[in-house]
Amino acid sequence: MKRFISFLFAAFSIIGLSAQDNRVLMIDKGWKFIPGDHPQVFLPDYDDANMKSIEVNKIWEEQGYDPLDGFCWYRLHMVIPSELKTKAILQDSLFIYLGKINNFDQTYLNGHLIGVNGFKVTDSQKDDLSFIKAPTNYWDRPRAYKLALNDSLIRWDKENIIAVRVYDEGGQGGMYTGDQFIRLTCFSDYISLECNGTPYHFNGNTLSKQIKIRNVSSAYFIRGKLEIIAINKLTGHETFHQSLKVKLRPADVFDFHLELPQMDHSQVVTYRYSIKSEGSDKIYRDETPYILTPPVKDTPQINGPYITGARPHHPFLFTIPVTGEKPLNFEVKGLPNGLVLNNTSGIISGMVEEPGEYRLSIKVSNALGSDFREMIVKIGPDICLTPPMGWNSWNCWGLAVDQEKIADAANAFVNEGLRDHGWTYVNIDDGWNIHKDAEPKRDDLGNILPNEKFPDMKGLGDAIHSLGLKMGIYSSPGPYTCGQYTGSYQFEQKDAQSYASWGVDYLKYDWCSYDQIARDTSLVERKKPYHVMKEALNQVNRDIAYSLCQYGMSKVWRWGAEVGGNLWRTTGDITDTWGSLKSIGFSQVENQPYAGPGHWNDPDMLVVGWVGWGPNLHPTRLTPDEQYTHISLWCLLSAPLLLGCDLQQLDPFTLNLLTNDEVLAINQDALGYQAKQILVEGDIQVWIKKLSDGTFAIGIFNLGDKTHGYHFDFAKTGLPQQMYLRNVWKNENLGHFIKGMGMKIPSHGVILLRQIP
Repeated sequence: MKRFISFLFAAFSIIGLSAQDNRVLMIDKGWKFIPGDHPQVFLPDYDDANMKSIEVNKIWEEQGYDPLDGFCWYRLHMVIPSELKTKAILQDSLFIYLGKINNFDQTYLNGHLIGVNGFKVTDSQKDDLSFIKAPTNYWDRPRAYKLALNDSLIRWDKENIIAVRVYDEGGQGGMYTGDQFIRLTCFSDYISLECNGTPYHFNGNTLSKQIKIRNVSSAYFIRGKLEIIAINKLTGHETFHQSLKVKLRPADVFDFHLELPQMDHSQVVTYRYSIKSEGSDKIYRDETPYILTPPVKDTPQINGPYITGARPHHPFLFTIPVTGEKPLNFEVKGLPNGLVLNNTSGIISGMVEEPGEYRLSIKVSNALGSDFREMIVKIGPDICLTPPMGWNSWNCWGLAVDQEKIADAANAFVNEGLRDHGWTYVNIDDGWNIHKDAEPKRDDLGNILPNEKFPDMKGLGDAIHSLGLKMGIYSSPGPYTCGQYTGSYQFEQKDAQSYASWGVDYLKYDWCSYDQIARDTSLVERKKPYHVMKEALNQVNRDIAYSLCQYGMSKVWRWGAEVGGNLWRTTGDITDTWGSLKSIGFSQVENQPYAGPGHWNDPDMLVVGWVGWGPNLHPTRLTPDEQYTHISLWCLLSAPLLLGCDLQQLDPFTLNLLTNDEVLAINQDALGYQAKQILVEGDIQVWIKKLSDGTFAIGIFNLGDKTHGYHFDFAKTGLPQQMYLRNVWKNENLGHFIKGMGMKIPSHGVILLRQIP
């Protein structure tokens, strides 16, 4: 099994072969589909005349199969031409690449099992259903299967049948990437060029990283040339160029130390390993990080929202976010009865009985100076008056989450300074309770039981609160969660009481297995489970922010507030790719009118830093410019900001990205207005957000693959014809502009501006 993993990335990386190349057979068309589990579908003589045609470039829910969970089958007839073999330099193996599959697969060729979830297997596993108990992050795992050329399963120049048995445990399902192909192994497949597995190091005025080229074969001596070229992304000028002949014996590793100048924008770095004998290249690209935000000052600066809310008679907790050299001293005037301030930590806690708006005067001092702010505490029926900011365990740890990892994340909020910029929630996602195959799931009174990874939920909540932070948790309205752990179905009141007793401040409620309960896809059925849990939450003496996670079904933004939601997912799951970020982020148009204080559209969590859906992590695949776009757009959208990365591995670029207080202030603006897509001109989009002081925040995005010069015409957007503008990422005043301004925007990048009153 481990031996095969080394081929997995090579199967779909760029190796100098294209879809038009006669060495590649595309198999992204002609698939047939049937819902349910039909044991004979994999057999070559199965009559598939009644199977429906289906596309393999999008999930089956988008093709008329909604809802649909559980087993389904895909089937394809195709001829594998022997010219693939005759034109190949290396007579080694055949690759069958099926893209990504949500969630799990067993793949058959001509009636025989050849792979499970991207791993090669034997026939003895064909009846083994344990493949559906694999890690849930397999939905993002490419499926690449490899057969020896002399394998009797391959029918050269004859019809072959690929059958794929898919199991979807909830939510979206099926083959969905549309890039399926068959080809022969190349020498390049045995080359692992390791350049994206670690971030760049910032060293004075330079950036550096270690590059490795590895020959993963046990038999082939591979000769080639490594060429590294760095290009200034804005000007197109070359900043680095070096070529090296690299000869690799089996299992050899070649190391190269790359050092580049630091700039205030990216350099595009291309790594090309060329194998002349084969005429193929192994090509990787990355873009260098760059830091725009100036360092925080040693004098105090109060950050975070200008308003916060709680309900009467419920526990109140708010930490004043402030940067500056410690120790700090906090003073607050105007606190309502029931609230107290810890003047060394800035934590305000207690309980307020009387509804109303209470105006606070805050002063924070250290040996170097002071800062002041007016703030409103609103005691009434509404909470989440600004979008939640915090961290969620899913994109980092997946089902490998445990109590220690949650405690570490909370401590990192303090140690890395994130709390000082307003990051508040520490949320446990799936995997904290009892699996569906284990007992007991609840005690004799019906109270839900955490699993052995979470021995003390109340103690964990107390520890998080002692840091001035808030704790979140996860469940499903169905009998099981997405990861097949215990859900809340028919125990909603009990679970709400348990959450309150543990000190939970946030509930993510994920649709998942409720497909098994819902009678149909009507709006009434889509609303029902969320209304039931809201009624349960209303009965507990605690404010619990209510996050509806059901992927935007039935246009949830139109009714999410009606069932008590404070935020609601508007899309499927995001991944750390430009395609995912682009399709999700820039589609938040129709839902714009439905966001506001207490009720937020949620385009899913942030995918910056080290992510991976646990337990194996990798640096985000988003380029630095894409990450600036990600944070800028989410802030303009008034979206919840929930990190999903390993907070123990925050490199300088990521930490800088998350601690620009002017950018975060756009997200936390008290007006709660979601930006509108005002202008689309080719690859350029302009999004504008009204702010509470009467000014505007403006995001100008380049969705194209090339750097663009652009003239921003104020008249086209309805903005004032004269404006003083500020570059928000640089914290820099740009000056006074009349009618418009020129700029250069990097590919997949953004210019984020704010009008100065």
